[in-house]
Amino acid sequence: MKADLHPKLNPVAFVDVSTGHKFLTQSTMRGSKTETIDGTEYQVVICDITADSHPAFTGEKRFVDTAGRVEKFQNKFSRRR
Repeated sequence: MKADLHPKLNPVAFVDVSTGHKFLTQSTMRGSKTETIDGTEYQVVICDITADSHPAFTGEKRFVDTAGRVEKFQNKFSRRR
């Protein structure tokens, strides 16, 4: 078997930007900075959205209508008789 074939697993802390919640796990990803939590040094990876803040998982409904896109879609695909 070849030596050094697989990437090394590192302790990683994924941080949700909107909630600040941290998910501690192991990954091959490396963050730009490190943080010591409970005596273990974790690579910190910043995430824009995670299961902690995604509307599909939180049950929060969001309706964003930017520049009348919904009206454009409805006009374009409305039934014409």
